[in-house]
Amino acid sequence: MSGRTETFAAVDLGATSGRVILGRVGHDTLGLTEVHRFPNVPVRLPDGLRWDALALFRGVLDGLRAAAARGPVASVGVDTWAVDHGLLDADGVLLGAPFHYRDGRTEGVAERIREAVGAAELYRVTGLQHLAFNTLFQLASASASAHMAAARTMLLMPDLFTYWLTGTVGAEVTNASTTGLLDARSGRWSAELAARAGIAPGLLPPLRSPGDPAGPVLPYVAEATGLAPGTPVTTVASHDTASAVAAVPATEPEVAFVSCGTWSLAGLELPAPVLTEEARAANFSNERGVDGTVRFLRNVMGLWLWEECRRTWEGRGHAVDLPALLGAAERVTPFASLIDPDAPEFLAPGDMPARIRAYCRRTGQPVPQSPAEVLRCVLESLALAHRTVLRRAAALAGRSVRRIHLVGGGARNALLCRLTADATGLPVVAGPAEATAVGNVLVQARAAGLVGDLPSMRRLVARTQPLRHYLPRGDGSAWDRAAARLEPSSPRNC
Repeated sequence: MSGRTETFAAVDLGATSGRVILGRVGHDTLGLTEVHRFPNVPVRLPDGLRWDALALFRGVLDGLRAAAARGPVASVGVDTWAVDHGLLDADGVLLGAPFHYRDGRTEGVAERIREAVGAAELYRVTGLQHLAFNTLFQLASASASAHMAAARTMLLMPDLFTYWLTGTVGAEVTNASTTGLLDARSGRWSAELAARAGIAPGLLPPLRSPGDPAGPVLPYVAEATGLAPGTPVTTVASHDTASAVAAVPATEPEVAFVSCGTWSLAGLELPAPVLTEEARAANFSNERGVDGTVRFLRNVMGLWLWEECRRTWEGRGHAVDLPALLGAAERVTPFASLIDPDAPEFLAPGDMPARIRAYCRRTGQPVPQSPAEVLRCVLESLALAHRTVLRRAAALAGRSVRRIHLVGGGARNALLCRLTADATGLPVVAGPAEATAVGNVLVQARAAGLVGDLPSMRRLVARTQPLRHYLPRGDGSAWDRAAARLEPSSPRNC
């Protein structure tokens, strides 16, 4: 590789906030600078919970303006969460604000589609964990709507913002693999499955892979942001988890990953999908990663539980000092109360502390009262979920795991990282915390010829990013007993 360095703009949109982050990349250089952050606040309308896509795009443009003000930008890449989408009409106009995956309109739809197609057949084709909000079920729920009648193209959220930046239409494959409409073996859309679910196959746009050019920014984008005319937009691993996993600094074999943020995505990176009946029964997903890899994982309700607790307390005028609260949580009696993070009552926004207390009361456990007790309950329950999922993933894939890489915002939570090491009995390497932005930037840098293959990208992360190491404590017997308390409720939704 040459000695040059370039600067890339990562547009990273999460479920609660969006950021534009500049990444400076060279042979031995990888540095990130956040230049703009903005809230992502869904809007409750009479017909359901929706994303404010226009406000998000305004935030993207503001962020790119801040990026351009700092100097030349070599390219731009966009990643977001999965499954949600916008519908475009024949003129390329967005038909209404996109629905939020936590909206309840898909209730009962998944069961109807599974009955019509067959649960085993769905898994054989798509290899996806059964989640009621998968794109397949969202589209099927709207099949008789006026918007669906007028729709000509479905764009997942990162593809929608890329379309507004470039005017080009496509579906990036790592995000497409979360829809329930992509064939897990071939990596192509399953037109047959779409038709059987009542979805017009013509809605599904051409597929793109990480590193493909999406096109130059449109003239109005260059004018609005100060980016140089013709600045390229590069297709990245647009599912934020796929970008995060690409940034896992694993330089050794036999590792597992936990990408921990709003959700905890825990699993293994494999060369091919695992489509066995055992994997379906255990509710595991096979999602595409960079370079044709497969992320064999399960979704676990992640730090959403804590963030909703914090939002509830702050909404009532109670300031939350997280470092102090984590210190207090460390002193709480271990395993006093545990929850199944994936219990249905924890999915929707609302008073999460009250729901956690109600769950503990219903299951005959001590009811956590103080914020520290609630936080300890959440973090121990997540650590147990990480343990359960990773052990099951290894068994289903026939793999050994010797180390866990925990990336994303959860890597900043030392107590969660330590509890995960203790629960699993495995060393945990925490970081990078900004793994999604790192992966986004590195795919752009590779397209520009600055870094090599996926292992080379990961070695660069390991050399340049701060990482923290946690060794397991104790013999694990207390965690065995705690896991047995939750055994009857796992797995969910299979």
